[in-house]
Amino acid sequence: MKATAERLTERELGVWRTFLRAHSQINRKLEAELVAEHDLPLGSYDVLLQLAEADGRRLRMTELADRVLLSRSGLTRLVDRLERDGLVERVACANDARGTHAVLTEAGLGRLRGAAPTHLRGISEHVTSRLSTDELDQLQHLMLKLADGPLEPPAGGCGAAEGVH
Repeated sequence: MKATAERLTERELGVWRTFLRAHSQINRKLEAELVAEHDLPLGSYDVLLQLAEADGRRLRMTELADRVLLSRSGLTRLVDRLERDGLVERVACANDARGTHAVLTEAGLGRLRGAAPTHLRGISEHVTSRLSTDELDQLQHLMLKLADGPLEPPAGGCGAAEGVH
């Protein structure tokens, strides 16, 4: 029986719950490792990475909000903290007085580079090493079907910011 919008099958609900549980568990582990080793929450790492991969290491706040997994108000508070820590600075847009760029500082890039090995090790330990090459291909295929579209590669096109591997 095919589920309708009002009612999902037990199988469909089970798949959904498993997806949510896996996502939550992996994020908690990655967060715990980054905080324990670098005092850097996963959300902060994500913001620093998005800025490192952007042209000129800067993004309009609206663009940054679209790239991270936070609400706009949550992003504003996070950028406030990163700015206080000297990892990010806000700069008015030259061509739009209403806009503001978040810009990665050298200190922010250094913090990101220091934390990257921990994060990449966590991705390997909690995800990629548990799956075969075929399973990784299948997972990517399935996630692309669920996503609104393919991820846009960073400006450099290499998938990771220079010096952050």
